[in-house]
Amino acid sequence: MLTKKKIITTVALLFGILLLLNIVADRFFVRLDFTEGHQYTLSKATKDILNKLTAPVTVTAYFSENLPPDIARVRNDFKDMLIEYSNASGGKVVYQFTNPNENREKEIQAQEAGIQPIVINVRERDQMKQQRAYLGAVLQYEGRTEKIPFIQPGSAMEYALSSTIKKLSIQNKPKIAFLQGDGEPSLSELPQLDEQLSVLYDVSPFNFNDSTGAIPDEYKTLVIIAPSDTMSDAHLAQLDNFLSRGGRILIALNRVKGDLSKATGSSLYTGLNTWLEKKGITVEDGFIVDANCGNIMVRQQQGMFVMNTPVRFPYLPVITTFADHPITKGIESVMMPFCSPIKYSATDSSIHIVTLASTSQRAGIQRPPVYFDVSRQWSASDFPVSNLPVAVAVDGKIEGGVYSKMVVFGDGDFATNGAGQSAQKLNPDNVNLMANAIDWLSDDTGLIALRTKGITSRPLNADITEGTKTLVKYLNFIVPLFLIIGFGIIRYQYRRKLRNKWMNETYG
Repeated sequence: MLTKKKIITTVALLFGILLLLNIVADRFFVRLDFTEGHQYTLSKATKDILNKLTAPVTVTAYFSENLPPDIARVRNDFKDMLIEYSNASGGKVVYQFTNPNENREKEIQAQEAGIQPIVINVRERDQMKQQRAYLGAVLQYEGRTEKIPFIQPGSAMEYALSSTIKKLSIQNKPKIAFLQGDGEPSLSELPQLDEQLSVLYDVSPFNFNDSTGAIPDEYKTLVIIAPSDTMSDAHLAQLDNFLSRGGRILIALNRVKGDLSKATGSSLYTGLNTWLEKKGITVEDGFIVDANCGNIMVRQQQGMFVMNTPVRFPYLPVITTFADHPITKGIESVMMPFCSPIKYSATDSSIHIVTLASTSQRAGIQRPPVYFDVSRQWSASDFPVSNLPVAVAVDGKIEGGVYSKMVVFGDGDFATNGAGQSAQKLNPDNVNLMANAIDWLSDDTGLIALRTKGITSRPLNADITEGTKTLVKYLNFIVPLFLIIGFGIIRYQYRRKLRNKWMNETYG
C-alpha cells in the first residue's frame, strides 16, 4: 500500500536520478547518429586533423538568438559539433558563443572580425518583420586567424570547420599547378574553384618551361582545363615524365566547341586527345545530346513585343548519374555544355579505370560540323543510346611503372565562370565536382568526403494531395503518443497481474 512517506521518497529519488543524469550528461557528451550519411558523426579525417594539433584552437561563434526554429537549429548543431571537436581533440578546441544582437559593442566586434549579418524574415504576432542575424565563427590558432563568415542551414558544417582548422594548422600546403599558355582559362576566370581550393592548397598558374624540360617536383597535381591550342610533342612528353614520377593530372578537355552566336559546332584538336588515346582513354569527336538538358534564352516575337523565352537545348546535358566514388559523393546535378563522350580500355592490368559520371538513358551523339537549330522539335529517335560516360578516374601504373592518378572530363567549361561581362555564377555542384576530383588526386586526408556532407532534405513528394499531407502530419504527431500510452497500459496490466499472482500465493 502506498503511503505518504513512500510517495515523498519515490518523488525525491526520481528528482535525484534526474539531477544526476543532468550532471553526467553535462560532463560526458554522447549522442546516437542514425542519419543516412552519418551527418552527426565525426569522420576519421577530422579526428586525424585534431590529433595533429600542437596548440589550442579558439573558436568564437557569433550567433544571434531568438531566431526562427529552422535557423536556430544551426546554432544548436554547431554547438554540438564543437563539443565533439573538443572531446575528440582532448580539449584543444576551445569555444565560446557571443550574441552580437545583444548590444552595439558586440555587433561591432563581430563585423570587425569579418562576420557580416544576414537579413531574415521573422513572423511575430501575425506580422512579418526583418531581422539582422549572425551565423558565423572566427577561429584562432598560434596567432593566425581564419573566419567562417556564414554557416548555412543544411550545409557541410564539418567540412567548414575541419578545413578551416587544417588551413590554420598546416605548415606547407600541397601545391597545385593550373596549366597556362595553350589557351586555358586563367585563375581569374575560375574564382569559385580557386576559392574552394585555396583553403587547402597553394594554387598557382604554370607554363611549360622548355629550358628545364620538366614539371617541377613541388607540384603534386597538374590541372589542365579547356586548352584551345595545340600542344607540342615536347610538352606532352613532360606530361609523361610527370606521371612517371608519381604526379597526378586532371584533364577537362573540349574535344568540340559550340558557338551560339553563329549557331554552329565544330571539332577542336589540341593533341591531348591523341596523348590520352595512348593511355587507353578516347574523348570522342562528337557532341552529346541528352533529353535531360538545360535551356537557352531565345528572343521571340510575340505580337508587338520581343520576349526572351527559355528553350530546351539538348547540347547542354544535365548529368545526374554518378558512380559511388569519393569524387562524386554528394553530387546531385552538373551541367556540362557541349560535352563529348569518353571511351576507355585499360592498356595494362595494373591500371584501374572507373566511370564517374554518365548521361541519362536517353542520349545521342552528333558528329561535327553541327548546325544548332533552336526551333527543332526533338523526338525519341534523336536519343537512341544511354549512359554515355562523360568523366573517368584512372589510377595505377599509368606511365613508367610508378603509381599515379588521372581524372578526365569530356568537357572543359563546366567549372569555368568566364571573364568580364560574360562571367556567371555556377551551380555549386559544378564546382564541387571539379574540386572533389582535385582533392582525390592531391589530398590523402579524406576531407574530400566532407565537402558535400550536408543535411539531406527528405520532403514529401510534390504530387501527393493536401489530404495525404495532413494525414501524414497528424500521424507523425499522434502515433508516438499512442505508442507511449499503449506501452504504459500494457506495462500496468502486466504488473497488476504479477502483483495479484503474488498476493494469491500461499507460503508454507
